Amino acid sequence: MAGRIRFSQTPPGATRRHYLSPDDIEVLLERLPERVFERLRAVHFNDRSGGRRRYGYVNRGHREIALCALPVRVSLSACFTRRSSRGRIHGSPRQFGAVRGAQWPETAVRRFMLYNGFLHELGHLQIVDPKARNVWRKFASETKAQEFADEWRVRLWSEPFEHPDPIHNPPSDAELERLGYELLAVTDG
Repeated sequence: MAGRIRFSQTPPGATRRHYLSPDDIEVLLERLPERVFERLRAVHFNDRSGGRRRYGYVNRGHREIALCALPVRVSLSACFTRRSSRGRIHGSPRQFGAVRGAQWPETAVRRFMLYNGFLHELGHLQIVDPKARNVWRKFASETKAQEFADEWRVRLWSEPFEHPDPIHNPPSDAELERLGYELLAVTDG
């Protein structure tokens, strides 16, 4: 189970912080089938994001995930494309409880880091072609890893999860209302 996974944490720089904790990761892993994270040996919290360019990464052995510290004040809206290559909207800060182009609330950053960032990196641990000789073909690519994250986020958020921390559920109507979203009109502007 999730208890077999090691955690390490490096203190971040003065204007940066870790938005997640080992407890957050363990709650998520308990919600997933073990086959999804059976390759995972360790999760590291470090300060190697290179500004805001990287939120996490997988080590070369595809067994460990690192989640990077981020600035204390951050907007992650740039992670979302308005249109994908197929012409569809790819996502919106609204699904995590934030407003495009504005400072993100801490809850939204934590929700994004766990249910997008961590799940994306976990997607990279999935073997897609066990016979491949090239490591890049054996494990999930960026596209497949994002599809993995999107699929599991939808599955996990499709039913309410009883937990005191709001990051384990999609933003509530009250949370979105405080951000100024009209609940009847869907505008992801």
